Amino acid sequence: MATVFLSLLVSVSTTITCITLNKLAFSLWQGSKKLTFELETWSKTEDVVQTLMQLHRASCLDKLGDQTAMIAANLQSRLARTSFDKNCFQSVAENPHMECAVEMVTPLVSNPGHVCVTNENLYFQPLNGHPHVIQIRLNEVRRIYKRRHGLKPLGLEVFCSENNLCSDIYLKFYDPADRDEIYYYIATFLENHVKEHTAESYMLQWQRGHLSNYEYLLHLNNLADRSCNDLSQYPVFPWVIADYTSTHLDLSKAATFRDLSKPIGALNQERLDRLLTRYRGMPEPRFIYGSHYSSPGYVLFYLVRVAPEHMLCLQNGRYDHADRMFNSINETWKNCLEGATDFKELIPEFYGSDSSFLENKLNLDLGRRQNGTLVGDVVLPPWASDASDFLKKQKMALESQYVSEHLHEWIDLVFGFKQKGSEAVAAQNVFHHLTYEGGIDCDSIEDTDQRIAMLTQILEFGQTPKQLFTSPHPQRITPRLQNITRSSSINSTVSELSPVSLCEDSSFEDLTEESRKMAWANMGNLKRISSHKIHKEAVTGIAVSRDGASIFSTSQDSTLKMFSKELKEFQRSVSFSNMALSSCLMLADGKTVICSSWDNNVYFYSIPYGRRQDTLMGHDDAVSDMCWFDDRLYTASWDSTVKVWQCSSNNQSSHKRCQFEPLAELEHDAGVNSVSLNPTGTLLVSGCKDGSVTIWDTSSYQTLQQVHCHAGTIHHSAFSPDSRHVLSVGGDSCMKVIDVQTGMVISSVKAEEEQRCFCWDGSSALCGGQSGDLLLWDLLSNTVINRIPAHSGAVTAMWMNELCNTVVTGGEDKQIMFWRLQS
Repeated sequence: MATVFLSLLVSVSTTITCITLNKLAFSLWQGSKKLTFELETWSKTEDVVQTLMQLHRASCLDKLGDQTAMIAANLQSRLARTSFDKNCFQSVAENPHMECAVEMVTPLVSNPGHVCVTNENLYFQPLNGHPHVIQIRLNEVRRIYKRRHGLKPLGLEVFCSENNLCSDIYLKFYDPADRDEIYYYIATFLENHVKEHTAESYMLQWQRGHLSNYEYLLHLNNLADRSCNDLSQYPVFPWVIADYTSTHLDLSKAATFRDLSKPIGALNQERLDRLLTRYRGMPEPRFIYGSHYSSPGYVLFYLVRVAPEHMLCLQNGRYDHADRMFNSINETWKNCLEGATDFKELIPEFYGSDSSFLENKLNLDLGRRQNGTLVGDVVLPPWASDASDFLKKQKMALESQYVSEHLHEWIDLVFGFKQKGSEAVAAQNVFHHLTYEGGIDCDSIEDTDQRIAMLTQILEFGQTPKQLFTSPHPQRITPRLQNITRSSSINSTVSELSPVSLCEDSSFEDLTEESRKMAWANMGNLKRISSHKIHKEAVTGIAVSRDGASIFSTSQDSTLKMFSKELKEFQRSVSFSNMALSSCLMLADGKTVICSSWDNNVYFYSIPYGRRQDTLMGHDDAVSDMCWFDDRLYTASWDSTVKVWQCSSNNQSSHKRCQFEPLAELEHDAGVNSVSLNPTGTLLVSGCKDGSVTIWDTSSYQTLQQVHCHAGTIHHSAFSPDSRHVLSVGGDSCMKVIDVQTGMVISSVKAEEEQRCFCWDGSSALCGGQSGDLLLWDLLSNTVINRIPAHSGAVTAMWMNELCNTVVTGGEDKQIMFWRLQS
């Protein structure tokens, strides 16, 4: 269709000009004036004139509510009479999936039109013909987010890049059902289909250093409905530096940084005391801070030099007073500390690479200050040589050791459990009730003018992000903390640890972080060396001698068998009772194997003497699992207890009987299936039949965390090497990662089948599935990296030595299998 240029002659009494000769300016003309407009349009001339007349009649109405209602009715009528022009399709072979009326959201402006989704593209056609039809190829979409817009679940934002701050399009729907249908349709074109990243999954990646502080904050803002297209919900970032006067920025000093555990308004105690005095005398609903830390006015305060048109739009064609403009970094920080109503945080641009928002490159006339100076570039701190250097040092500060160790405290305030309720009161973090999601239902206000005024106040006053966490946010695992954890485990003596060798002349001290990383990097190349059917029933436990020559396995056939790796045959078979054996482990002396049994007992087998050495009768039901550390035995039972035993013997030779003294009995609400220690023996985790995981302090035997995280019984649970997380697998086919510090489930994976046992390094897990396959999971992305066919029945036992790249598995098919990593 040919483009039509339409000329309109309009007589007006007041004229506001914002752009003249492509230079931004502002002028106000009072008095009669005739203006000629030349519009590019696909509509009929009569339609354009009719629309202008309707808008003019609406503007002449007295009440704001009546004006808004008339404009909305006109808009809906035009949308109903039009549809997406399918001549705009890129290909005649495209099949339309869905079409509906929407609005494209840009800062301060919503442009109505029609969206159409085909099997290849997403299209948006504006009702007014400008801009032209927007096209986005579905196979280029990388991220999509549902958005809360105008306090309603109507928004959808589409990104065709992984880390870009700005989206390709932001759409506001009139019906949440339409939004959701298009969301899930587009999601099927993503690489991992409908895989919605959660705050917890991003948290795990950030904790383990796979995301920078900057990237993590961007993801949290995205998940909390913050968007660069919505100035009322613009991404919020913290002030992290407190020193803007020194000539040198010292990032090694804690005094250089802002206290991230407090909101901006609580950093100055004198000001806070005044605010709290007012707060205590205030009727409900009370608030400490009368203004917010993020609002359209604050965002444009920072961005006026690159987006002056938005500030002119927001402030009726005027800039703010020159002395209230963004003039100086130090002045702005000082005002945030001392101002009676200034509590603003920063925006992502302060940690980006584009410094143009700090420079008046457009030569805007932003006014003259009272001291006579013109408002130009932002005055930087003495420690910054120029704007680029300022941003570089800002980024260094954000990624610094101090911020990495304390950023979780700020996240608790803005996105977490201190955002609202009693915790917010205790943290002096209470804002006006209209800034919170659900603070008021605008649809319930019958008076149109009052409802519009209330919505306008909410949109312009600032909105608190959607709450992402309801329990304390875990701390990041920083290099310094990793070194502390590593040294505490590496320096442990061999006698404190389970045997970990299947190769000669190696010890736990050799198992460095580097060798562990190399092993897990090659885990996808796991190859089976041999398999041996040596039991009559399912294998339940595997233990290996110090020299790697002998492999011991227990089975539901009630036998303990010793297999010679060198001879490739089993050499011994021992039966302690006529009931199933549930697990086995090798003591550090390399001379004793311990077996747990369904007959409520624990049996000690002497390897040198080839006989039963001891029997421990300590439970009222089957002993399901065991672990050993520093002469202490921990036994789990279906009688709903874990018991702790101190082993002592006057003579350390293996043929003498040991004395077992009960030290503690840890009560549970259901039978215990799994028990495991962290590498240093300071923490114990137990998994129960009711789906609960409990973490215990082994020095006091007190419960640190109890998390009901599975819908079915728990098969296996274990700590990560750094002791910061627990992974559990259960009968509900779920894999859960729990943060030890907070008890928060920070990752949840729903597998296609039950996972029965696993080994893991904190980020990846090698699991034995119900089908008999070995599955290599990336827990950071919640995806299966590799599936390795193994047993013909469920994999029920697993043992790994990362140093020697060796894995041993046992299954319901009565076999044990030997595996090696091929580098």
